[in-house]
Amino acid sequence: MATTAFQKVYTKLTQVTKATCTVKASGVGYEELATVSGRLAQVVKIIDDSVTLQIFSGTEGIGTDAEIVFFGKPPTLKVGDDLAGRFFNAYGEPIDGGPQIEGKEVEIGGPSVNPVRREDPSELIATGIAGIDLNNTLVTGQKIPFFADPDQPYNQVMATVALRTPADKIILGGMGLSNDDYLYYKNTFENAGMIDKIISFVNTTDDPPVERLLVPDMALAAAEYYAIEKDEKVLVLLTDLTLYCDALSIVSNRMDQIPSKDSMPGSLYSDLAKIYEKAVQFPSGGSITIIAVTTISGGDITHAIPDNTGYITEGNLYLRRDTDIGKVVIDPARSLSRLKTKVMGKKTRADHPRVMEASVRLNADAARAKTKLENGFELSDYDERTLKFAYDYAMQILAIDVNIDTDEMLDITWDLFQKYFTREEVAIRDDFMQIHWKKE
Repeated sequence: MATTAFQKVYTKLTQVTKATCTVKASGVGYEELATVSGRLAQVVKIIDDSVTLQIFSGTEGIGTDAEIVFFGKPPTLKVGDDLAGRFFNAYGEPIDGGPQIEGKEVEIGGPSVNPVRREDPSELIATGIAGIDLNNTLVTGQKIPFFADPDQPYNQVMATVALRTPADKIILGGMGLSNDDYLYYKNTFENAGMIDKIISFVNTTDDPPVERLLVPDMALAAAEYYAIEKDEKVLVLLTDLTLYCDALSIVSNRMDQIPSKDSMPGSLYSDLAKIYEKAVQFPSGGSITIIAVTTISGGDITHAIPDNTGYITEGNLYLRRDTDIGKVVIDPARSLSRLKTKVMGKKTRADHPRVMEASVRLNADAARAKTKLENGFELSDYDERTLKFAYDYAMQILAIDVNIDTDEMLDITWDLFQKYFTREEVAIRDDFMQIHWKKE
């Protein structure tokens, strides 16, 4: 063994697997970075003096005499005001041709905020997407995922949220993005003239899958800088956490750990909670809001990834292709924002909660009418009207391409109520009816 300042160098591996290698070493810390034959690696297990490292790009071609150089520190990110407007890889290195970042070096992946430093979330996040703002209003400091099939346009929805949300900083953590999706985000932000408030950490399909494990921690380290040091409202967009979990599974399986449900590691809940629990509202006004994407194959929400996610997050937004209107909608029956009551009718118009409840109820009646129709039962006049309402409601409110403000959403929904139903069928309090039900 030879040593240099702040580094330890070893040249005798005791074991090499598909993604990891093991060496006898001392004075090494968990999650410490190293290079193995020049390839970046990270310590993932320590038993006595036996240290196992995961090699991000794989171990192909590495022999037992490979040189291992330990960095003496875990992954870090340099934070400062010049992060804004930049694109980085999973290691926090610029990929946009710009200069290296100068700033304070902070460790990534630290603990979540102490509960005594948190404030109850109470500030509205208006995304401009009617299917979210009307039925599942979001709040600063919230953690919530989109559940979507892999072929749905969730990246476009996330970009729309970024463009419309009045956050001080928006941080994108892209995991397994295709080059087309990466360029879509980049061009969308540049064309909107808001690149200076966007910070992106991107792992593409051309990069090693295991590198995805660093992306959420990089994004959240940057978010903590702006939320804590600058008291700014930060929106963190993470896509796609299913690919992050697949990377966890790759490492777990290659380390011969016994898999849990659906081939996921037994630590899946903790791994996801470590990310989502970084969402916080500070008394000083700074906040971190996390909106993620969890892709679901074949709509199976019982899979370990969405199942664990549902226990951690404060609701979910479910994307579904509506075959009646031929568009993707925010499904009101399967979506839920558990914190919406903190702002509905308080930071939005007073009639908002009642309109939301009535529209969801009438839409559910339409779903029952559709079932009757499909099973050959005769429809009542009310059934026929609910189906017409549901079509217009999906087209004008639920579709993801409907981008309007909350007052306009409410006015459109009132118009639909009056178009298809009587006052008694809508069943909203009379004081709101007096204001919003137009005289016939």
